[in-house]
Amino acid sequence: MLSPIAYGLAVVLDLLILFIGYRFLTQPRAAAAGYGVPAEHGDAAVYLTIKGWRDLTYGVMGLALLFFVGARAEAWFMLVAAIMPFADTVIVLRNGGAKAVAFGVHFATAVAVLISSALLFLV
Repeated sequence: MLSPIAYGLAVVLDLLILFIGYRFLTQPRAAAAGYGVPAEHGDAAVYLTIKGWRDLTYGVMGLALLFFVGARAEAWFMLVAAIMPFADTVIVLRNGGAKAVAFGVHFATAVAVLISSALLFLV
């Protein structure tokens, strides 16, 4: 019973981060606004591209670990990867973004990633 939930949540989170990376690469300004810190300067495009590739890589890495190595490797990956949404929470707050986005999106994502990690460790 626990395995389908653990694997399902991990796959959903990995696919979500893949989508976010794709969005930053294809619609960088809209993605930045959704992130919580709009990119208003023309020179911000390079940073949005970096974020897009970073997130895309995290998503691919998560899926690869889950499918080719197993639940335990994915659990460790998720545990470490939870640092990023916690950092995103701080970034949004320090740059004048909405607290609702910081906590409702980024902090909640970090908690979901930690829950996924815990479930995968239990499998």
